Amino acid sequence: MLKILQVQHLQKVLVKKRDPVSHVCFIDEIIKDGQPDILYTFWTDVTGTLSDDFHRATEASSFLKQAFEGEYPKLLRLYNELWRRLQQYSTSLLGALTSSGGLDMPLDITTAEVESQDLFTHGKHDYNPEKALKDSLQPYEAAYLSKSLSRLFDPINLVFPIGGRNPPSNDELESIIKTISSELNVASVDPNLSLAVAKNAAKTIQLFCVKSEQLLCTQGDASQVIGPLTEGQRRNVTVVNTLYRLQQAVAKIISALGACPPAAVDALLSSLEGVQALMSSAVQPLLQSVSDSIEAIIITLHQEDFSGPLSSPDKPDVPCSLYMKELQGFISRVMADYFKHFQCVDFVYDNTESIAQRAIELFLRHASLLRPLGEGGKMRLAADFAQMEMAVAPLCRRVSDLGKPYRMLRSFRPLLFQASELIASSPTVGDLIPYSTVLHFLFTRAPSELRSPHQRAEWSIARYSQWLDDHPSERDRLSLIRGALEAYVQLVRARQGKEFASIYPIMLQLLQRATSAAQGPKA
Repeated sequence: MLKILQVQHLQKVLVKKRDPVSHVCFIDEIIKDGQPDILYTFWTDVTGTLSDDFHRATEASSFLKQAFEGEYPKLLRLYNELWRRLQQYSTSLLGALTSSGGLDMPLDITTAEVESQDLFTHGKHDYNPEKALKDSLQPYEAAYLSKSLSRLFDPINLVFPIGGRNPPSNDELESIIKTISSELNVASVDPNLSLAVAKNAAKTIQLFCVKSEQLLCTQGDASQVIGPLTEGQRRNVTVVNTLYRLQQAVAKIISALGACPPAAVDALLSSLEGVQALMSSAVQPLLQSVSDSIEAIIITLHQEDFSGPLSSPDKPDVPCSLYMKELQGFISRVMADYFKHFQCVDFVYDNTESIAQRAIELFLRHASLLRPLGEGGKMRLAADFAQMEMAVAPLCRRVSDLGKPYRMLRSFRPLLFQASELIASSPTVGDLIPYSTVLHFLFTRAPSELRSPHQRAEWSIARYSQWLDDHPSERDRLSLIRGALEAYVQLVRARQGKEFASIYPIMLQLLQRATSAAQGPKA
């Protein structure tokens, strides 16, 4: 060991020391003719000898070969301890030599500078002796990693037999998780080994996802929302719950890894993103079916009569429209019949909240397109606005968490009873509620000859709603609305009318403001 330390310090000093006259580094003089530096030559000989000795020993003894491969982390730990001891002795020896005068330090190099020279990069060589020492064990590392991957894959292949239709049980999943944890813990003796085993663990999680995906039901009964859970839906729920438990367990393992290399943590976290993506894919058909059903219910508001006057005391209005009762009942039922079986509550809400937002946006869209709308209809529609909050409540943690759609719902309701001039000048218009939505609503206050955009195009409400989905740009929507207003102007002029409806100039002024806003500020 003393010889190793002497060579190390000789290399360090030669790298730092320069000729006082020519200022040429001493190491440059040694390697100027293409000769390798001292440390490179010495460690090449040492590691080559170690590799040869290990090879001969393991070739002669299968027991020794199995021990080196199976207990590689222990062997690597011994190497790491050897290197730490070398570094410790190096520091001690340097101090002793310096204090005794045995190492004549030049004026341009300090003890700290010599001591900090761990990786030697000079001339043609970029050489790390610690890495070279560990590289002599490379065959055993490769064999260990291969066996480690087999240990990780074996329990997964066991619980996902060919032709099987059931996800792993809790006990089987626990066995897989323990195997992952054990392999990562054993590999924690070395950062590079930790990274390699973490990549193996990530492959294991990916394999689990592939096997789980093969169990998912993708047929029509996976998305039905008419009757109770089908067998395929139950299996999908179980697969998602199993993936969720795996995700939570691996996340817990990651948090307990301690001084694990960041790259290893990233590999594991990346594999968990795959788990999350598969969970989302598994529930997507059901979510889409629920969203489509909600839209189909909301659009039926056009089949109800909102044209009536204010009700008399002996004929009070119903507190809630029929479509709204159906909507509330449907949402409550699907949450109870389908989504309550998922254990991943936050995951479910993250997905159903987007359905709630979409439901509110559709309700506002169709409420603004509703015509004719009488005073009694306004009162009933206002009640529906309040009931809408109750309808979507099961889909979210709190209705107020739904963000802009919730604020639009709250802001639009007072507009039902305001004068048209006040609506057009409301600060919420354009800022919170889109101009196109408010213009749609103002059509309901116009005479029948001032037709809504979908009436002018002779589209059904359903087709127009789809067009609005396909054209989210306000510029496109305003262009269609402008066409409806221009068609009205042509109609009035064709019959030689003397004046336009009182709502027309209000709508035209609002449209001009909206068009200017849609075009953005001028350069």
